[in-house]
This record gives sequence, C-alpha cells and structure tokens, in this order.
Amino acid sequence: MSPAATPPTAPPAPPSRLHALDRAGIEALVHDFYDDVRRDELLAPVFEAVIGKDWSPHLARLVEFWSSVMLGTRSFRGNVYGKHMALDGVRPEHFLRWITLWHRHTDRLFYDAIAEELQRTAHGIARNLSHGFFGEFPRTMPPHE
Repeated sequence: MSPAATPPTAPPAPPSRLHALDRAGIEALVHDFYDDVRRDELLAPVFEAVIGKDWSPHLARLVEFWSSVMLGTRSFRGNVYGKHMALDGVRPEHFLRWITLWHRHTDRLFYDAIAEELQRTAHGIARNLSHGFFGEFPRTMPPHE
C-alpha cells in the first residue's frame, strides 16, 4: 500500500470535511451555520431583533469568539453571558434548535473527532446560558457525551 492510500476500513470522507480545526474552518462553520440560523423560522426573529440586517460585525465577533475558545487565540473580548442574559424572548426550544443546527453543520464540515469537540463545547455554552435564563439545565438538551 502506498503512503497516500487510505486503508480499506477507513473510507475517505467527502472532500468538504476538514481534518483539522483552524481559523479558515471556524470561519466556514460560523458563516454557514449562521446562514441557516438567519433562515430558521424559530431562531431568525430572536437574532434579527438584536443584530438587525447587517450581520457582518456580529459574524466577525463570532469567528473571534470561536477562535478564542477552540484555538486559544485570545482574540475575543466580551461578556458573552451578560450579553445573552439581556435578550428578551428567549425560550428553551431556541437552545434545542440552535444545538441541532450546530450538530448538522459541524458533522458536515469536520471529521468526527473535531465535530465532537465543537459539539461538546457548544453544549457546555448552551447549557450554561440556558441555566442563566431559566434557572435549570434544559431537560430537552442532554449533555453531549
């Protein structure tokens, strides 16, 4: 077997799936994911009420946030928890939809280990924010294992 050959037990992933997490991968994830959020009938109104029509500044902040969290860049400055706690109209089902979309995008864009790491991190963030909003951890969103 040549060095570049893939063992028969591990078929290659589609070319769009990424082997490593880097800034370009985070940018692709954030932009693709929030394109879906903006089209989602449940989530779009909550986000649009705060962000409005011009998402460019928010997307840039989200890339910095996820780069800081996942890559350790320390490029994000802000109070994520405080900003979210100031939002009106957030309901438990928003968290379930958000995490469902996040899983869909991370699974599509990244190989399993990377997708799972992104999902675990997102679950932790969502659980903490949900606890802040509702005083308890969501029953509809079990911890990611």
